[in-house]
Amino acid sequence: MRYLKVIKIRFVQFYYRRVLGKFGSHSYIDAALRITGAANIFIGNNTYIGYKAWLAGDDINGSDDCKLQIGNHVSLGNFNHIYATQSIIIEDYVLTADKIYISDNLHSYEDINTPISLQPIKQVAPVVIGNGSWIGENACIIGAKVGKNCVVGANAVVTKDVPDYCVVAGIPAIIIKRYCLETNCWKKTSAEGKFID
Repeated sequence: MRYLKVIKIRFVQFYYRRVLGKFGSHSYIDAALRITGAANIFIGNNTYIGYKAWLAGDDINGSDDCKLQIGNHVSLGNFNHIYATQSIIIEDYVLTADKIYISDNLHSYEDINTPISLQPIKQVAPVVIGNGSWIGENACIIGAKVGKNCVVGANAVVTKDVPDYCVVAGIPAIIIKRYCLETNCWKKTSAEGKFID
């Protein structure tokens, strides 16, 4: 049985090395639900993509440099949905829980006389998830940058950039805690990220 598992892992690695833009050594994708625009997806070393992930580097807007880049030592949970039409970069040592949605685009809805499904995809902004950050279950990150060593709380919806060393939560997400470099500890903050004494 263990022999069959090793064969499966090697086959998966061989397959993804052929179809993806890059598939690093010792990385593994566990039974992907869907991969769209495989040539635009770049995965680093020692990275794990959980069960039934949907990964996309889909240049549906005609962007010649569309990319989904996932760094080294990243661990993405089960049922993650990551859809880049321009640029999503997940840096090294990022950890996500299950059922995360990350996108750099939205469906347009401006024309009330046309069904939303028939309206064009609208580019929001490139997404970057900084080194060492942790994304909680069911969180959504749309057209925003998350700094390094940040925590995005479960069910949070992030639509604005988050500085380094912050904890955000809520819909829409706001900063609730930030690391103070002067006192070397985490402190509560106002929604704007100012420390509360």
